[in-house]
Amino acid sequence: MQSLMRRFIRVVDAMNRRIGRIMMYGIFVMMAILLWSSISKTFFLPSLWTLEMAQFAMVAYYMLGGPYSIQMGSNVRMDLMYGEWSDHRKAQIDAMTVLFLIVYLIFLLWGGWESLMYSLKYGGERSSSVWRPYMWPIKSIMVLGIFLMLLQAISEFCKDVLRIQGHDMGDKL
Repeated sequence: MQSLMRRFIRVVDAMNRRIGRIMMYGIFVMMAILLWSSISKTFFLPSLWTLEMAQFAMVAYYMLGGPYSIQMGSNVRMDLMYGEWSDHRKAQIDAMTVLFLIVYLIFLLWGGWESLMYSLKYGGERSSSVWRPYMWPIKSIMVLGIFLMLLQAISEFCKDVLRIQGHDMGDKL
C-alpha cells in the first residue's frame, strides 16, 4: 500500500509541477492581452474581446496553477498555533483538514462537470457579452483544474498519512 501511495504521489506531483511551472508564464499572456487592450483603446478602435479574454486567461492561470501552489505549500494557512506543533501533529491536522478540501473539490468537480455538459449539450453555450465567445473551452479548463487540484489534495493526504506512520516525506514546504 505504501509503495502504491508513493507512486501515486510521485506521478501526481510531477504532473502538477510541470503544469504549474508552465502556467507561471500565464501572467505574461494576461499582460499581453491587457497591453493590447490599452493600445487598441488609445490608438485604434477598442477590441471587444480583450477584457473577457483576460478573464479567461486569469481563470486558466489560477485553476491550472492551483495544484502546484498546494504542492509548494503556498496556500494561505492560519499559523496561530500550527508553527509550534511537531511535524507529527502537523501531519495529523493536515490529514484531517485536507479531507474537507477533498470533499469540497468533489462537489466542485461535480458542479463543474454538470455545467460543462450543459454547455456542450445545447450547441455551445455562449457568453452574454458583445463578443459572445463559447463557454465550453473555459469550463473545460476549470474542470481540468479542479480535477488536478483534487488529485493534488489526495496526494497531500497520502503524504500526511505516510508522515503519521513515521516515513520521511521531506519537509512540507
